[in-house]
Amino acid sequence: MNAIDRLINKIKETNNPTVMGLDPRYEMLPKCVTDKYSKDLDGVCKAIIEYNKALIDETYDIIPAVKPQIAFYEMYGIPGMKAFEETCKYAKEKNMIVIADNKRGDIGSTAKAYSNAFLGKTLIGEKEESIYDVDFITVNPYIGIDCVKPFIEDCKKYDKGIFILVKTSNPSSGELQDLKLENGNEVYKQVADLVENWGEELRGKYGYSSIAAVVGATYPEQLKQIRKDAPHTYFLIPGYGAQRWKS
Repeated sequence: MNAIDRLINKIKETNNPTVMGLDPRYEMLPKCVTDKYSKDLDGVCKAIIEYNKALIDETYDIIPAVKPQIAFYEMYGIPGMKAFEETCKYAKEKNMIVIADNKRGDIGSTAKAYSNAFLGKTLIGEKEESIYDVDFITVNPYIGIDCVKPFIEDCKKYDKGIFILVKTSNPSSGELQDLKLENGNEVYKQVADLVENWGEELRGKYGYSSIAAVVGATYPEQLKQIRKDAPHTYFLIPGYGAQRWKS
C-alpha cells in the first residue's frame, strides 16, 4: 500500500485529520519530567523522549500522525538525534504515521543520501539498512527536479511519501513564492503544477499521490486556487488550527 493511502486510512480510522507536531524545547517541558534527569545533554534528551512518548501514549488512538521537526533534535547534538530516532520508532510501534519535518533540498547525490537516511536504505558492506525509516519527509523543491527525483524514486521503491513545499505559511513567503513568471504563473503556482505532474505515477486508490504538498492555511485564497489546479495532490496544511477557514 502506498504512503498516501496509509495516511488516508489512518485519518478515516481515527476520524481526525490532525497531525501532532513534536518540536521539543527543553525549557518548555514540565518540571515533573525535567527534574528526573541530569542537567546535561543526555538528561535533556531523556526528558524529551519521556515527554514525547507520553504525548504519543495519550493520542495514538485519536490522531493519525506525528510530525517531529528535526531541528529541535539536531540542536541537542547526537543525544538529540537519538531522541529523534526513538520518538519516530515509538510512534511507528503505536501504528502512527510519521512525517519527518526535515525540509531537505540539495542536488542529486546529496538528495539521494538524505533520501537513503529517511525513506530508503543505506548500503553497509553487502547489506542495506533502514536508518530512520519514516513514512514521509518534507522537501524543499527550489533546486528543481535534481533535488526531488531521488526522493520520488525511493517513494516508488519503498512505498514512502514526501510533502513538497509549495506555498509556505510564514509571513515573508511571498517575497519569492508570489513572484510572477513570464508565463503568468506565480512561483508557488508553478511549483504546484510540477508537484501535480511529479506525483502522477504514485496516485493511490483515493486518487491522491504520495508526492504531496505543504500549503499554508495562512493564505486561504492561494490554498483554494492550488486545490483547484492540483486535484490529485494531497495537502499538509500548517496553520490550519489558527484559521477560521474551510475548504
